[in-house]
Amino acid sequence: MNDPERTMLLSVHPRFATAILAGTKTVEVRRQRVAAPPGTPVLLYATAPTMAIVGLARIASVQVASPREIWSASRTAAGISRREYDAYMSGALQASGLSLEAPVAFESPVPLATLRASGPFHPPQSYRYLTREDLRKMAVAAPDGGAALRDTLSELVRA
Repeated sequence: MNDPERTMLLSVHPRFATAILAGTKTVEVRRQRVAAPPGTPVLLYATAPTMAIVGLARIASVQVASPREIWSASRTAAGISRREYDAYMSGALQASGLSLEAPVAFESPVPLATLRASGPFHPPQSYRYLTREDLRKMAVAAPDGGAALRDTLSELVRA
Protein backbone atom coordinates (compact mmCIF):
# COMPACT_ATOMS: atom_id res chain seq x y z
CA MET A 1 0.00 0.00 0.00
CA ASN A 2 1.72 3.21 -1.12
CA ASP A 3 -0.79 5.59 0.45
CA PRO A 4 1.12 7.94 2.77
CA GLU A 5 -2.01 8.35 4.88
CA ARG A 6 -2.46 4.64 5.54
CA THR A 7 -4.11 3.52 8.76
CA MET A 8 -2.61 0.92 11.09
CA LEU A 9 -4.72 -1.64 12.95
CA LEU A 10 -2.75 -2.55 16.06
CA SER A 11 -3.61 -5.52 18.29
CA VAL A 12 -2.85 -4.93 21.96
CA HIS A 13 -3.79 -6.64 25.21
CA PRO A 14 -6.75 -4.92 26.88
CA ARG A 15 -4.64 -3.58 29.77
CA PHE A 16 -2.30 -1.87 27.30
CA ALA A 17 -5.19 -0.48 25.26
CA THR A 18 -6.64 1.02 28.44
CA ALA A 19 -3.27 2.55 29.38
CA ILE A 20 -2.73 3.98 25.88
CA LEU A 21 -6.18 5.54 25.85
CA ALA A 22 -5.63 6.95 29.36
CA GLY A 23 -2.34 8.49 28.20
CA THR A 24 -0.24 6.59 30.75
CA LYS A 25 1.37 4.35 28.11
CA THR A 26 2.79 6.43 25.29
CA VAL A 27 5.14 3.89 23.69
CA GLU A 28 4.09 0.55 22.22
CA VAL A 29 6.93 -1.89 21.59
CA ARG A 30 7.09 -4.46 18.80
CA ARG A 31 9.58 -7.22 18.00
CA GLN A 32 9.83 -6.32 14.33
CA ARG A 33 10.70 -3.23 12.37
CA VAL A 34 7.76 -0.89 11.95
CA ALA A 35 8.01 1.73 9.22
CA ALA A 36 5.20 4.21 9.64
CA PRO A 37 5.51 7.97 9.27
CA PRO A 38 4.52 10.42 12.01
CA GLY A 39 0.83 11.19 11.90
CA THR A 40 -0.21 7.67 10.90
CA PRO A 41 -3.60 6.90 12.48
CA VAL A 42 -3.62 3.78 14.65
CA LEU A 43 -6.86 1.94 15.42
CA LEU A 44 -6.46 0.00 18.68
CA TYR A 45 -7.87 -3.52 18.68
CA ALA A 46 -8.05 -4.91 22.22
CA THR A 47 -7.53 -8.67 22.17
CA ALA A 48 -9.43 -11.28 24.23
CA PRO A 49 -11.42 -11.04 26.31
CA THR A 50 -12.43 -7.59 24.95
CA MET A 51 -12.11 -8.40 21.22
CA ALA A 52 -13.09 -4.96 19.92
CA ILE A 53 -11.71 -1.78 18.40
CA VAL A 54 -11.63 0.50 21.42
CA GLY A 55 -9.99 3.70 20.25
CA LEU A 56 -7.55 5.59 18.09
CA ALA A 57 -4.16 7.26 18.47
CA ARG A 58 -1.56 8.69 16.09
CA ILE A 59 2.07 7.80 15.67
CA ALA A 60 4.31 10.63 16.84
CA SER A 61 7.51 8.78 15.92
CA VAL A 62 9.00 5.32 15.50
CA GLN A 63 12.39 4.26 16.80
CA VAL A 64 13.94 1.07 15.41
CA ALA A 65 16.97 -0.28 17.27
CA SER A 66 18.13 -3.21 19.35
CA PRO A 67 15.78 -4.41 22.08
CA ARG A 68 18.22 -3.04 24.67
CA GLU A 69 18.23 0.42 23.07
CA ILE A 70 14.45 0.49 22.77
CA TRP A 71 14.11 -0.43 26.46
CA SER A 72 16.57 2.29 27.46
CA ALA A 73 14.66 4.90 25.46
CA SER A 74 11.13 3.85 26.41
CA ARG A 75 11.11 2.04 29.75
CA THR A 76 9.20 4.77 31.58
CA ALA A 77 6.61 5.18 28.81
CA ALA A 78 6.11 1.55 27.70
CA GLY A 79 3.79 0.50 30.53
CA ILE A 80 5.50 -2.87 30.90
CA SER A 81 7.90 -4.32 33.47
CA ARG A 82 11.49 -5.18 32.55
CA ARG A 83 10.72 -8.87 33.12
CA GLU A 84 7.72 -8.76 30.74
CA TYR A 85 9.73 -6.80 28.18
CA ASP A 86 12.66 -9.24 28.28
CA ALA A 87 10.31 -12.22 27.91
CA TYR A 88 8.54 -10.58 24.96
CA MET A 89 11.78 -9.59 23.23
CA SER A 90 13.57 -12.90 23.85
CA GLY A 91 15.45 -13.82 20.67
CA ALA A 92 14.60 -10.58 18.83
CA LEU A 93 17.48 -8.86 17.03
CA GLN A 94 15.67 -5.57 16.57
CA ALA A 95 12.68 -3.83 18.05
CA SER A 96 10.47 -0.85 17.39
CA GLY A 97 9.16 1.71 19.83
CA LEU A 98 6.03 3.43 18.51
CA SER A 99 5.49 6.76 20.28
CA LEU A 100 1.75 7.38 20.33
CA GLU A 101 -0.10 10.66 20.78
CA ALA A 102 -3.63 12.09 20.77
CA PRO A 103 -5.45 9.00 22.06
CA VAL A 104 -9.23 8.91 21.68
CA ALA A 105 -11.31 6.25 23.43
CA PHE A 106 -14.47 5.29 21.55
CA GLU A 107 -17.59 5.65 23.68
CA SER A 108 -18.79 2.31 22.29
CA PRO A 109 -16.12 -0.23 21.34
CA VAL A 110 -16.74 -2.00 18.04
CA PRO A 111 -16.86 -5.75 18.75
CA LEU A 112 -15.26 -8.36 16.56
CA ALA A 113 -18.68 -9.83 15.70
CA THR A 114 -19.82 -6.44 14.37
CA LEU A 115 -16.65 -6.07 12.30
CA ARG A 116 -17.17 -9.52 10.83
CA ALA A 117 -20.81 -8.76 9.95
CA SER A 118 -19.64 -6.77 6.91
CA GLY A 119 -17.37 -9.51 5.57
CA PRO A 120 -14.21 -11.36 6.51
CA PHE A 121 -12.31 -9.56 9.25
CA HIS A 122 -9.27 -11.00 10.97
CA PRO A 123 -7.52 -9.06 13.71
CA PRO A 124 -3.77 -9.07 13.16
CA GLN A 125 -1.36 -10.96 15.38
CA SER A 126 0.65 -7.75 15.75
CA TYR A 127 -0.43 -5.07 13.27
CA ARG A 128 -1.46 -4.54 9.68
CA TYR A 129 -2.35 -1.65 7.44
CA LEU A 130 -5.93 -1.07 6.39
CA THR A 131 -7.09 -0.13 2.92
CA ARG A 132 -9.72 2.52 2.29
CA GLU A 133 -12.10 -0.33 1.48
CA ASP A 134 -11.39 -1.91 4.90
CA LEU A 135 -12.19 1.45 6.52
CA ARG A 136 -15.41 1.84 4.52
CA LYS A 137 -16.57 -1.62 5.63
CA MET A 138 -15.81 -0.76 9.26
CA ALA A 139 -17.76 2.47 9.03
CA VAL A 140 -20.77 0.60 7.62
CA ALA A 141 -20.46 -2.25 10.13
CA ALA A 142 -20.28 0.06 13.13
CA PRO A 143 -23.50 2.06 13.11
CA ASP A 144 -23.66 1.63 16.90
CA GLY A 145 -19.93 1.95 17.33
CA GLY A 146 -20.06 5.48 18.59
CA ALA A 147 -19.77 8.82 16.88
CA ALA A 148 -16.00 9.01 17.41
CA LEU A 149 -15.35 5.88 15.35
CA ARG A 150 -17.75 6.83 12.57
CA ASP A 151 -16.33 10.36 12.36
CA THR A 152 -12.76 9.07 12.43
CA LEU A 153 -13.40 6.46 9.76
CA SER A 154 -15.25 8.95 7.58
CA GLU A 155 -12.33 11.36 7.87
CA LEU A 156 -9.80 8.64 7.02
CA VAL A 157 -11.81 7.40 4.04
CA ARG A 158 -12.06 10.96 2.63
CA ALA A 159 -8.32 11.62 3.07
